[in-house]
Amino acid sequence: MRVLVTGASSGIGRAIAIASARAGADVALTYRLNERGARDVAREIEGLGRRARVLRLDLGDLASVNGLGGAVRAALGGVDAWVNNAGADVLTGPAAAMTPTEKLDLLMRVDLRGTVLASWQAAELMGAQDKGGVIINMSWDHVLAGMAGIEAQLFSAVKGGVLSFSKSLARTVAPQVRVNVLAPGWIETAYGTEVNEAIRRQVIASTPLERWGTPDDVASAAVYLASPAASFVTGQTMLVGGGVVM
Repeated sequence: MRVLVTGASSGIGRAIAIASARAGADVALTYRLNERGARDVAREIEGLGRRARVLRLDLGDLASVNGLGGAVRAALGGVDAWVNNAGADVLTGPAAAMTPTEKLDLLMRVDLRGTVLASWQAAELMGAQDKGGVIINMSWDHVLAGMAGIEAQLFSAVKGGVLSFSKSLARTVAPQVRVNVLAPGWIETAYGTEVNEAIRRQVIASTPLERWGTPDDVASAAVYLASPAASFVTGQTMLVGGGVVM
């Protein structure tokens, strides 16, 4: 099994990369700025006895995305599961100070256009393989229910686009390639660890399973969708949000 995980230097991507290695996969992982984090993940994967290859990717740069398929082929000889996890962070760090329009432009360029272009790279690569492959794209559970707030509107527009695109892609590339979507909810990544205690309690109270999700929760779902156990599953969206959205 050969797996590519974009944005794997931390958070959900890191968890998916390591969980894939634990399930027996060799892993190519990408980063944009956090090379040290990516190298740390690669060492952990190698410590599990699997191959790890680190690639730099800027999803907002057309040339970088268009070169990813060839880079993965060179790194692993091909790919059986391609996880488009990388995305722009507009909730923490410098981008949090952007105007709504600037945030929208960034999310459209990275999360939506980047996912579309990367998915086309994956489909082309897998279509040439005897056994095809699996593409997993990342959405958001609240695109199915809505949420108030300007950031929620931005994420709904962009992650909703990813979800809809993935369904059409699944029909286009079947039966050689399966395409599914993961839609995490409240997960303890960078934003989840920085919010104040009142918000943390509010999230727990609104969640039927009464806790925040972890990157490992999402990683477990990704490993399943990439596995033979999900061989008859395509065009589907798996919500990993503790039941907030049903």
